[in-house]
Amino acid sequence: MLNPRQIEAFRAVMLTGGITSAAELLNVSQPAVSRLITDLQHALKLTLFERRGSRIMPTSEAQSLYQEVERSFVGLDRIEQRARDLHARRAGTLRVAAMPALAIGFLPRFVARFLEPRPRVDVTLWGSSSTVVLDWVAAGQCELGFGQTPVEHATVLSEKLPAVAAVAVVPSGHRLAEKARLVPQDFVDEPFISLGQSTLLRYRIDATFANHDVSRKQRVETQLTMIACAMVAEGSGVAIVDPFTAQEYQGRGVVIRPFDPAIYIDMAVLTSAQRSLSTLAQDFLTEFRDAVAAFSLDANT
Repeated sequence: MLNPRQIEAFRAVMLTGGITSAAELLNVSQPAVSRLITDLQHALKLTLFERRGSRIMPTSEAQSLYQEVERSFVGLDRIEQRARDLHARRAGTLRVAAMPALAIGFLPRFVARFLEPRPRVDVTLWGSSSTVVLDWVAAGQCELGFGQTPVEHATVLSEKLPAVAAVAVVPSGHRLAEKARLVPQDFVDEPFISLGQSTLLRYRIDATFANHDVSRKQRVETQLTMIACAMVAEGSGVAIVDPFTAQEYQGRGVVIRPFDPAIYIDMAVLTSAQRSLSTLAQDFLTEFRDAVAAFSLDANT
């Protein structure tokens, strides 16, 4: 049976061209290398080297064997490199899903920055409603999910992210665009583009206007904030949406203004309760939390 040290000694001799140099490469004695080569030849029943003067020369059998050995070592090197990359968080695979507000722009930009120093990391991104994201995490289809709270599921853990405040979006040139901040009274009788009634943000928006006794002309209703922003850009009305989506439409026929009183959007990172996060996913999550916190700070100042 072949000894791995014999193969290693053979490879070293082929690489360096001599017993002495091979011994230095392997940090062992010259007699130890000679013995390993002799034992290898005996085990293989092959003559691998011929002595010519003070030098040894590989035989044709040695050349053929070396090609096979090198292929094996390259494979091992790749395995070792992969392990080193995984340890250093430079390699791996991440599957991430997020609600549309994040998936439309903020998350892809974050992922691009995250991948820049990690050329061997592969990421798969999905975008869908928070309930679908929850199902994907529960099924193990993705390792990290981002959705709106509250979330309750027996096999999914939910951890709140930094809250962000909703913003008002009005068409460019609209009278409300001249104000630095908007309040409920500014929306009296304004054509209003509402979010779907099944969303928590819609409930909070309606409650805020009701508390201030302000009536709006609810002209359009949509489940997606990007549709609301697109309608605002076309001059169909005004809306209150999450700041992530609003940012994607800024300068495209839409003006963003802070809204008082603040209406907060609660988001959470969803992970499996049955599987631990990879170190790569942990790094991703740490940096993503910081990015959301920085965005929230900028959006509210």
